Amino acid sequence: MSIALSEQEIIRRESLQQLRALGIDPYPAEEFKVTDFAQDITDNFAANPDTYKQVTIAGRIMTRRIMGSASFAEIQDSTGRMQVYIKRDDICPDEDKTLYNTVFKKLLDIGDYMGIKGYVFLTQTGEISVHVQELTILSKSLKPLPVVKRDEDGNIHDGFTDPEMRYRQRYVDLTVNPEYKQIFIKRSKVISAMRNYFNAQGWMEVETPILQPVHGGAAARPFATHHNTLDMPLFLRIANELYLKRLIVAGFDGVYEFGKMFRNEGMDRTHNPEFTAMEIYVAYKDYIWMMAMVEDCLEQVARAVHGIAAVQVGANEINFAGPYTRLSMYESIQKYTGIDVSAMDETGLREVCNDLKIEVDTTMGKGKLIDEIFSAKVEANLIQPTFITDYPIEMTPLAKKHRTKDGLVERFELFVNGKEIANAYSELNDPIDQRERLEEQLILAGRGDDEAMAMDDDFLRALEYGMPPTSGLGIGIDRLVMLLTNQSTIQEVLFFPQMRPEKKAKVATADDFVKIGVPAEWVQVLNKMGFNTVDELKAANPNKVFNDLGGMRKKLKLEITMPAKEVVMAWFE
Repeated sequence: MSIALSEQEIIRRESLQQLRALGIDPYPAEEFKVTDFAQDITDNFAANPDTYKQVTIAGRIMTRRIMGSASFAEIQDSTGRMQVYIKRDDICPDEDKTLYNTVFKKLLDIGDYMGIKGYVFLTQTGEISVHVQELTILSKSLKPLPVVKRDEDGNIHDGFTDPEMRYRQRYVDLTVNPEYKQIFIKRSKVISAMRNYFNAQGWMEVETPILQPVHGGAAARPFATHHNTLDMPLFLRIANELYLKRLIVAGFDGVYEFGKMFRNEGMDRTHNPEFTAMEIYVAYKDYIWMMAMVEDCLEQVARAVHGIAAVQVGANEINFAGPYTRLSMYESIQKYTGIDVSAMDETGLREVCNDLKIEVDTTMGKGKLIDEIFSAKVEANLIQPTFITDYPIEMTPLAKKHRTKDGLVERFELFVNGKEIANAYSELNDPIDQRERLEEQLILAGRGDDEAMAMDDDFLRALEYGMPPTSGLGIGIDRLVMLLTNQSTIQEVLFFPQMRPEKKAKVATADDFVKIGVPAEWVQVLNKMGFNTVDELKAANPNKVFNDLGGMRKKLKLEITMPAKEVVMAWFE
C-alpha cells in the first residue's frame, strides 16, 4: 500500500476490498435506470403525491445519520439533494441483514454513489424524503470529499474556497459547491440562445481548421507545433476569420462558428490562452448593419439567460437593450483625455504616451500607440454597452477603408463594463489593398512585433476570385458569460482554466523514517496518521504524536511493541 495515502484513503480501500469479499461489485457495469430527480420531486410532490409512489433516483451520498435499525442520508444528483430514509428490515427483508448492518453502516462513505428505489413521503418534520426499498452501490469513492458545513440559514462554513484548488479540481468544486453549476448552465444558455438567433436568420454553423499553416485573422502571438507526417510547421489558430471569409467567397450568404482560439500570451482576470469565440460573416452587409444586429442579438441572449435585458454586474446594472452609445476611436480618446490624436504621427503619439505615463516600446507603430492610449485612458470608462467605431487603418489590416473618412476603417468594438467583448468590420474585399496591408504587417514583424499578422497567400488568392461586400463579427464568449453571470475572473466561467503545473507533495521512503530512529514497523502507522515526510513529522507536537501512536495501536489492533516515549522524543531532535 502506498505510503502517500492518508488514513481515510487507506480505510476506504479496505472497505472496497471488504465489499468485493462480500460479493458486491463496487463499480457495476450494468445500467441503473434513473426515473426521477431530486429537484423534480422537491418541486412537484406536494401537488402530485400519487405520482411519486414509486421512484428510482441515484446520486452521491453527502450526509448520513446512523440511528440503529434506521438511518437518514442525503444524496445529491445533478439537480440537487434529496433526503432518503433507510430502514434495515425494508432493504433486508430476509434473515441476512448484511446490506444494512455491514454495507450501509460500515462500508459506505460520504462521496459514494448509490441508487435507490422507493416511495416519496413527508417526515414528521415535514421534509420530503424517499423511503428506500432497494439500495444499489454504484461507485465507491476512494478519496474523501472536503467537508463543507452549512447552517440552518444556508450559510457556508469551512468551505472549499481556495481558487487554485477549485480550478484544479473542478470535479470536487462542483460537487461540494453545487451553486457554481449555475454559471455553466447559464453559459450553455448563452451559446444556445445565440445559436438559435443565427439559425433563425438562415445562417449556417460551420467548422474550420484549428491547426493552420499561417497564423492570421488577428494580432496575437500563436502557439506553434509541427506536423510529423507532412513535416511542416503548424499553428493553433488565433482566429478563424480567414477561413470563414473563404466560405463567403465560396457562395454562402452567412456562416458562423463557435470555436476555441489559442493565443500564446499573458494570463489575468480576463485572459486565458485558450478561449472560446464566436465569429460570424454575412454577405452584402456592413458594420452599421452589424451594430443593429448585435444590439438585437445580445438583448435576446440576456433575456434568454435572465428573463430581462438588464443584468447586475458588480456595482453596475448593465442594460443590454439597444440602442447603444456610439463613439469613434478618436472621439473617445478626446472625451477622456482632452487630447485630439487624429492628426498625430508616430512621433507625436509617443510624446502623448510619455506625457500620460503610458509605457510603450520601439516595436510599436502608430496603430499600437493609439491602442495603448485608448486601453489606458478610455476602456475603464465604458460601463454601459458602447460601440467604439472608425479605427485608424494601422490598427486593422483586415477591415475596409472608411467610405468618407481618410485614414480610418469601418470597424467597431463593443465595450461593456470596461472590457471589449465584440469586434466587427465591414470586411476588406479588395485583394490588392489587402496584400498591401499584410505587407505592412510584415514590416512591423521585422521590427520585432511578434503579434503582427503573417502573409496568407491562399487567403489573398481566394479574395482574387471575388468576395461580395461582407460584415464580420467576433464575440468573446467567455467575457460575455462573465458579464451575464456577474463574475469578475475568466477562470470562474471556464470548466478547466489553464494552470501552472501542480506541485507534487514530497513523499518520503520508509528508509527516511528509519534513519531518524523510527522502527520500521511503525512507519506505515505514521503514514496513516498523515505524516508522509520526515519534515511533516518533525513539525508536529512530539507529545501529541506519542499519544496518537498509542491510540492508533489500539484502533488498528497492532501486535507490535509501543516505542518508549524517550525514543519518540528522539525523532524530533
